[in-house]
Amino acid sequence: MPKHSKVTQREQSNEHVTESVADLLAHEEPVDYKRSVLNVSSETHSKDKEVEEDSDSEDRPAWNSKLQYILAQIGYSVGLGNVWRFPYLCQKNGGGAYMIPYLVLLIIIGIPLFFLELAVGQRIRRGSIGVWNYVCPRLGGIGFASCVVCFFVGLYYNVIIGWSIFYFFKSFQYPLPWSECPIVKNGSMAVVEAECDKSSATTYFWYRETLNISNSIAEGGGLNWRMTLCLLCAWSMVGLAMIKGIQSSGKVMYFSSLFPYVVLVCFLVRGLLLRGAIDGILHMLTPKVEKMLDPQVWREAATQVFFALGLGFGGVIAFSSYNKQDNNCHFDAALVSFINFFTSVLATLVVFAVLGFKANVMNEKCVVENAEKILEYLNLRILSHDLIPPHVNFSHLTTKDYSEMYNVIRTVKEDHFQELRLDACVLEDELNKAVQGTGLAFIAFTEAMTHFPASPFWSVMFFLMLINLGLGSMIGTMEGIITPISDTFKVRKEIFTVSCCVCAFLLGLIFVQRSGNYFVSMFDDYSATLPLTIVVILENIAVAWVYGTKKFMQELTEMLGFCPYRYYFYAWKYISPICMAMLLSASLIQLGISPPGYNAWIKEMVKEKCFELHSWALAMLISLIILAVFPVPMVFILRQFHLISDGSNTLSVSYKKGQMMKDISNLEDNDETRFILSKMSSEAPSPMPTHRSYLGPESISPMEMSGISSGRYGSNYLIATSPESEL
Repeated sequence: MPKHSKVTQREQSNEHVTESVADLLAHEEPVDYKRSVLNVSSETHSKDKEVEEDSDSEDRPAWNSKLQYILAQIGYSVGLGNVWRFPYLCQKNGGGAYMIPYLVLLIIIGIPLFFLELAVGQRIRRGSIGVWNYVCPRLGGIGFASCVVCFFVGLYYNVIIGWSIFYFFKSFQYPLPWSECPIVKNGSMAVVEAECDKSSATTYFWYRETLNISNSIAEGGGLNWRMTLCLLCAWSMVGLAMIKGIQSSGKVMYFSSLFPYVVLVCFLVRGLLLRGAIDGILHMLTPKVEKMLDPQVWREAATQVFFALGLGFGGVIAFSSYNKQDNNCHFDAALVSFINFFTSVLATLVVFAVLGFKANVMNEKCVVENAEKILEYLNLRILSHDLIPPHVNFSHLTTKDYSEMYNVIRTVKEDHFQELRLDACVLEDELNKAVQGTGLAFIAFTEAMTHFPASPFWSVMFFLMLINLGLGSMIGTMEGIITPISDTFKVRKEIFTVSCCVCAFLLGLIFVQRSGNYFVSMFDDYSATLPLTIVVILENIAVAWVYGTKKFMQELTEMLGFCPYRYYFYAWKYISPICMAMLLSASLIQLGISPPGYNAWIKEMVKEKCFELHSWALAMLISLIILAVFPVPMVFILRQFHLISDGSNTLSVSYKKGQMMKDISNLEDNDETRFILSKMSSEAPSPMPTHRSYLGPESISPMEMSGISSGRYGSNYLIATSPESEL
């Protein structure tokens, strides 16, 4: 890290000597920055050192290849949100026009903050706790807050993987179990299940067969044993994938990161061959430019950019900490960000191609049902045959013919039209039905697949893709917990990984009771949004304003071998913090305008109904948010008043020149500590210059600085430090 030289002056001599810890260690082997003592004597020209190697740094695992690392970052950032959140936002916020604010915000806040997390993780080679303890000990709570949020997200995210596992195994039958409504016996008669008949087969299968959902969040209803087994299976998969750290999870990424792209491409090709697919894609691409003037569109685009890249979770930092120090993380940031965007667009094309096909099928079904009503009215002489255009053929009724007939009847029978209960059957209305999240994956998409030829095959592929997308994100999320905790507290990764998975499974049982889906929605909507936004703002401030943007840019230049674009300086220092503060403010305002609530499926009404959260659920939600951000002020206060160790690295150096001794101990936050940290052994030597003293931006030459006598670093020397040498 920075190598600020110290200007020293003998008490009885005017001779100036410029010396630094960097110079002392220039030809030395890496030493333990915490416990080592280095003695240098100019009289004997010999060097004696005691070294206790930090085994965690010496033996820190590394990625087998650059490809494995890139796939891990892609697998982590590309998740379920790309498949079911981005298409919904695109449909809701202006179609193709939505991509303009998304791309702008990706460049303004997405890539710079993603690059920042990659850079600090790669440079410091620690998880989120160690990184922020190092950058600014008083803000070390950022790392703990990231771990807490990761844990909250992991609890409910794996439940979604469990649902996908359930549907995956149910897909190995023909016809698919959600393609038709079940038949029940009512005495001697066989009738269609009423709840299914009034909704749809896929809706019934999701709410009743899969979740067996209760009518409200207050009605627990006991555990759903099938979902409990699926959740156990999901956590077993995560545990096995991570039991050996990146050595095992890295190999899993080859399949879990690449397989979804194979499935998406196959679905796109198949979707384009379906009737009505082009209608769906044109509906998506048609821009509604006026939507770009809506601040809500920009807020939702910023939120999607923020979560799509996995910022603030600690997974990005954890993965990059296993890199070599000369890795080009600047290129990685741009590459992964644009692959993420490309994946979102690809998934949106697939979704709208399939939904375009579904809309055509549903529209044709609507035409047939309403044509039968019209024929019945004609037979009962409620309608006159004169109202039917002569070219209309009921045996081959087209959408256009029905639309013409519908308009004539509505005009003539204007006073009594409502009593006829005829539907307009407009394709655009079907395409405008916005569906997101579980509603898209487990209801709309599954319904569309029932109309595919060889539907079980496509269903198996689709849910296997969801499992892999979820698994890749879960590995990154859990890495955001396991890596920083194991780095900080030196616990065995295998034992801690298993303990984490077991504990998470037991706590996750709340999500597999009959009301569990409501808890999933509550956690997904509220438990992570505000805490993560606060975490990322503090990360940005810690690097740009506490540590120093110019200093950080200089260190990136030394680490990468080239100077990053000047744009990043202004993005980190001004643009990103302002944008993130505006996003936080907008989120708080939105919460004030729309109090937290949830959509409940009411069995008797056979429809969803929105409810406000009960007081106990609201208290639980507030507690989750407070618990997630609480480590930040707690660590700040404890370290401000020296109640706990500052968490930074310490060094004790004894430097002997003749009869004069210079003792440097407990450097805490100073730049020499960071330099020692940079000298720690790694898989490849750091490309940073060894001898050059780093003069921080806007700092003056050390030879021009005035000294201070008898400072805390010892007597008999006048010590001069750069203004930026302390945080």
